Amino acid sequence: MVSQTHYELALEIGQWLRQREWRIATAESCTAGGIGYALSAIPGSSAWLEGGFITYSNALKMHSLGVPEQTLITHGAVSAETALAMATGARQQANCDMAVAVTGIAGPDGGSATKPVGLVWFGLAWPDGQCSWACQFDGDRAAVREATISEALRSFKKIT
Repeated sequence: MVSQTHYELALEIGQWLRQREWRIATAESCTAGGIGYALSAIPGSSAWLEGGFITYSNALKMHSLGVPEQTLITHGAVSAETALAMATGARQQANCDMAVAVTGIAGPDGGSATKPVGLVWFGLAWPDGQCSWACQFDGDRAAVREATISEALRSFKKIT
């Protein structure tokens, strides 16, 4: 079941996409489809939701989204460069107007001094541009994932 907050955010992004006659795709690592699930909870979302990619492994990031291996070697899976490559690749593969990507460390393991648990990078690609940003979320694995989904559903505000 989608939380009320996620439903309201998904409804808002859906209305924004519908007004522009745009379609969106997702590329998700640490949320494993949670963003797409929230978007698809909106009745009529098939008018603006193209689909999504769950690319947990680096191999699938490369194979499905075209993330360059060198990007993963140089910057790691949790980085601005990887998030942007994921968003750009999802937009191209889905042949849609906009794509949002997330890649992060939800925990409880996997963090380091430079990339702590709760660090999530976001990528956004649209016809006239792209951007990336990071958030550091507190809490357990579920809290990090929920906060990541909420932030991704607000991503369209980066364009407006």
